[in-house]
Amino acid sequence: MNRIEYIGPRPQKKPHKPWGGGWLMILLVVVAVTFVAKPFIAQLWAERGEVTELNVEESVAWLTKGDSFGNELAAVALERTREDVTYDPAYYKISFPNGDVPAGKGVCTDVVIRSYRALGIDLQQLVHEDMQNNFRIYPQIWGLKGPDTNIDHRRVPNLQRYFSRFGTEIVIPESGPQAEAFKYGDVVAWRLPHGATHIGVVVPGPAERRDEKWIVHNIGSGPKWENQLFDYQMIGHYRFNGSQ
Repeated sequence: MNRIEYIGPRPQKKPHKPWGGGWLMILLVVVAVTFVAKPFIAQLWAERGEVTELNVEESVAWLTKGDSFGNELAAVALERTREDVTYDPAYYKISFPNGDVPAGKGVCTDVVIRSYRALGIDLQQLVHEDMQNNFRIYPQIWGLKGPDTNIDHRRVPNLQRYFSRFGTEIVIPESGPQAEAFKYGDVVAWRLPHGATHIGVVVPGPAERRDEKWIVHNIGSGPKWENQLFDYQMIGHYRFNGSQ
């Protein structure tokens, strides 16, 4: 009898499916990643969780126990974080003096301007009056031929020049700024990674982190209370109490 040779593909064993259809491996990976990232997640939530309405109220009450101008400025800056403000760098025609852009609009400089104005100090008027007499010593980077009460005080370089002239400018060491050099109510300017300038007010950290130096600023999502004093390149550190 002749043998019939089978020339088709070799029969394959039915593949063995892993237990749980592979979900066990996915679960193990998720557990491992969570375990490694847990300390970082906990720190992030700790920082975010501490910044609450109650913390603002507590910190403002604590600041007002002091009698320094810096404490007062830090307190009113913290109050700004309760406001709903949309970041809007548009040019607005505003009244003079004590003019302001719409309440629900603003940029980083408006946090500083509105904080000082809450203490009866109108940076719009102060900056304008100095620029009227000393226009050429202010930054000449916007192509203007004279002062503009609508926008001059809302530009970081102009505020820097004004604060350096009529306040105290604290030298930033070449080795980098140190936390102990800052007081509540100090005004700080930075250069952001994409080249824009930025400005904010130094305030205490929340709750048990009160000894830390945090900032109130608007970097795109309204006035925020954040632990970002040293996150950007610092280009100015000022202390100004309103007197000329």
